[in-house]
Amino acid sequence: MPLAADRRVKILERVAEGASLQVGELARQFGCSEMTIRRDIQRLERDGFLRRTYGGATAHLTRDLDVAFNARSLANAPAKRLIGLEAARLLGSARTVFVGIGTTAEQFARYLPSRPDLTVVTGSLPIAGMLGTRPSRGVVLGGTIRRDELSCIGPAARATLERYRFDLAVIGTGGLSARRGLTDLNDDEAEINRVAVERSERLMVIADGSKLGQVTPAVVAPAAAIHVLVTDASAPLDELEQLRALGIEIVIAAPGARRHGEPESSTGAQLQAEAIRE
Repeated sequence: MPLAADRRVKILERVAEGASLQVGELARQFGCSEMTIRRDIQRLERDGFLRRTYGGATAHLTRDLDVAFNARSLANAPAKRLIGLEAARLLGSARTVFVGIGTTAEQFARYLPSRPDLTVVTGSLPIAGMLGTRPSRGVVLGGTIRRDELSCIGPAARATLERYRFDLAVIGTGGLSARRGLTDLNDDEAEINRVAVERSERLMVIADGSKLGQVTPAVVAPAAAIHVLVTDASAPLDELEQLRALGIEIVIAAPGARRHGEPESSTGAQLQAEAIRE
């Protein structure tokens, strides 16, 4: 029987695919009781991932399930998983890593190798919770918690960051353009990313194609500060070419993932198969 967290992820994936969810069917699929599935759905609803609506047959949890305020976790979910997989492959020998917030960063954290010599510093409470049971060392920033993102901001969070030097910073973004650089929606979170970038040897940005060419209010860093961009095949080609001209290594995360402009390889497909086996 899968772990509770794995069951809930798979339930969310079914919702993202628009599938009808039936308690009995899910219980048989996961080899557990219907009561366990109902508790999973109640937990997802409590945590803000789902909202149940009533009026249909109670045995069918919907088309009766609507995505609530955490809808971003399901937006472009397949692309984000592939981006997270490919970015984790690119970790290399980095031993001290900053990981930003957001749903793509959570996918990256999910596929990080279990290395005892790895220290991961993050302001994301979901990521910190995910890493807490692994052999690697996890450090959460602390400070003020933003309720909508479950992220750490403010002076205390910054003070923790300033105690570290990072081999690699891995962050998502509200927007990325060759002209305007990395931008975010909220300046408190942008400030945390700014400090992490300043204290890192290398910067990897992970963002699905919908973020490229976009500009949001809070500036994080110029595009030229990026060493590697991991995105998906929906990214606009003109923007990719402009970013590549700045010296940024571009990796397309897809089945048969490849660096932009290079021949296709089987790396992405292999990683996808590994994810399915987990």
